[in-house]
Amino acid sequence: MAEINAIRTMEARDVLAAKLATATITVDGNRYLLFQAKNIEAKFSKVKKEVPILGRILRGNKAGGGNGTGKLTIYHNTALFDDMMKRYKDDAEDLYFDLQITNFDPTSRAGSQTIILHGCNLDDLVIASFDADGDWLEQEINFTFEDWETPQKFTQLDGMQ
Repeated sequence: MAEINAIRTMEARDVLAAKLATATITVDGNRYLLFQAKNIEAKFSKVKKEVPILGRILRGNKAGGGNGTGKLTIYHNTALFDDMMKRYKDDAEDLYFDLQITNFDPTSRAGSQTIILHGCNLDDLVIASFDADGDWLEQEINFTFEDWETPQKFTQLDGMQ
């Protein structure tokens, strides 16, 4: 059995601060800095089908596709997304856009990572709101995406391999 001193652990400095990120959106050939973004979560889920297997009680599962979904919350001080949805309502023109997210904490030796979500499309969004008991006006934006790439990946930390 290995001694406890031989076990490598991550150093606290290598955790990335969640607030140190940038986000940009490219729509209709124009690129915008989303400095009003509060949080984002983009998720890829596999679509699986159950596979009955002779001689087994438990069914297997096999992936047969996937879905990209996301949720973005911004401080509602821009009409960018409102205008996209209004174009769809008025002209039936459904706009697609790219969303780029970069996480970078200069203290962490993991460096930075950039993900670009391609073919993003709005599902729904709050177009008007108020809250007499609230602090700030926010807008929640749900979307799907069709692909993604990672042009810059985190550096593998020493001791992981």
